[in-house]
Amino acid sequence: MRTEVDKLQTIGFIREATYPAWLANSVMLRKATGGWRMCQDYTDLNKACPKDSFPLPRIDQLVDATAGHELLSFMDAYSGYNQIFMHPPDSEHTAFITDKGLYYYNVMPFGLKNAGATYQRLVNKILPDTSATLWRFTLTTCW
Repeated sequence: MRTEVDKLQTIGFIREATYPAWLANSVMLRKATGGWRMCQDYTDLNKACPKDSFPLPRIDQLVDATAGHELLSFMDAYSGYNQIFMHPPDSEHTAFITDKGLYYYNVMPFGLKNAGATYQRLVNKILPDTSATLWRFTLTTCW
C-alpha cells in the first residue's frame, strides 16, 4: 500500500488530507495477474450522493452499430477515470486512510457511484456529432 501511495502522490493523483469530512477505508485486493490493487470503500459516500442517470450505451446497441462497417477499432483508455480532474471542493470527499496517513484524490478515483456516467459524458463531449454513444469503456471498479 505504501508503494502505491508513493506512486500516486508522485504522479499527482493524490495529495495529503487534513480534517476530511468523509473518510474511506483502503484495502488491498489481489489482481488476476498476481499483483495487488489498492481500493477504497466509498460505500457511505455513494449512499449520500444522488444518482447521475446519464445514459450509458448498452451492449446490444454497440453490437448493432458495428453492422455494415468495414473496420472496427478499440481504444483502451488506460486509467480512464484517473484522466478526469476532480473539482477541488469535491475531491475532499474522496479522502482515504492508510497507515502512512490521509489522502485526497486530485483525479476521479474508481469506486465512485457516478464515475461511469461522468466518464461517458466526457467521451460524448470529446467526440461530438459522432457515434459517441458507441464508445464503451470497460473500467474495473473494486466495489
